[in-house]
Amino acid sequence: MKWSRAVVLAACAMIGASQAALAQSGPTQCNAFVPLREAAQKQALAVRNATEHKAERKEVCSLVKVFSAAEEEVVKFLETNKTWCGVPEQAIKEAKQAHERTLKFKTAACSDAPVAQPKAPTLSDAIATPSVDSPTNTRTGRGTLDTLSGNPLAK
Repeated sequence: MKWSRAVVLAACAMIGASQAALAQSGPTQCNAFVPLREAAQKQALAVRNATEHKAERKEVCSLVKVFSAAEEEVVKFLETNKTWCGVPEQAIKEAKQAHERTLKFKTAACSDAPVAQPKAPTLSDAIATPSVDSPTNTRTGRGTLDTLSGNPLAK
């Protein structure tokens, strides 16, 4: 799951941008952002640690679900309080983009589809021989597969 690091870093950047936007906090309702931000950062760190330690898919899925919910609360707060707290549109746009990436990662982490493992090369791959005889890779006339009526693969 190499995608997770990018998602977590983007989420941390989104949270940092949002924090900078709210640094000059206005009304007391803007102070509610700090616990939301800290909760999202804590969940992002948990997802990062789980992916770095190659945790099982179910564990990563549950952590990403919790992080996604915390990140959604941050985005919702930013949208709701953008005028009161002076949140720039760019910060909201970046927060939404980061949340979309998180949702894509959540879909990938929580799907039951097996992770695609690359197929190990075979000897035929190494020496570049065809895996199955066909009319294009067999010769007619005095070949091994020729019969009295010709090559059966060529027909």
